[in-house]
Amino acid sequence: MRDSPRSAFPHFLAIPTRWMDNDAYRHVNNVVYYSFFDTAVNEFLIARGVLDIHADTVVALVVDTGCSYFSSIAFPDTVHVGVRVAKLGNSSVRYELALYRNDEALPAAAGHFVHVYVDRETNRSVSVPDPVRAVLASIASAQPA
Repeated sequence: MRDSPRSAFPHFLAIPTRWMDNDAYRHVNNVVYYSFFDTAVNEFLIARGVLDIHADTVVALVVDTGCSYFSSIAFPDTVHVGVRVAKLGNSSVRYELALYRNDEALPAAAGHFVHVYVDRETNRSVSVPDPVRAVLASIASAQPA
């Protein structure tokens, strides 16, 4: 995904970096990149009315995530997180994400994020709820995962 243009992602969230995001090497620490992924995915679901973190009986747990780094991001950059669904299974969804620094055409980093839907009480896997499935399908990639 190193060469993925912004047009490869149907959803974006702009996140300003914070002073505290920089580490001793004067760039955003790698752990913050995962926070960008988590924030973009959950903001997307909340904004579309299919995630209520307090009341939902079915929740999505992160079971796999990864990131490749291509160039540095540092405060005061703004990160534009591109989000798409690469695979929508029965009980899971694999997102692909790319982090674009400011107005750059190519990503500074790219990765994936996998949610598995479970019953909040039992932690047992359940099917992705139909309303969630419809929202996820709206950003599904036509490309193979």
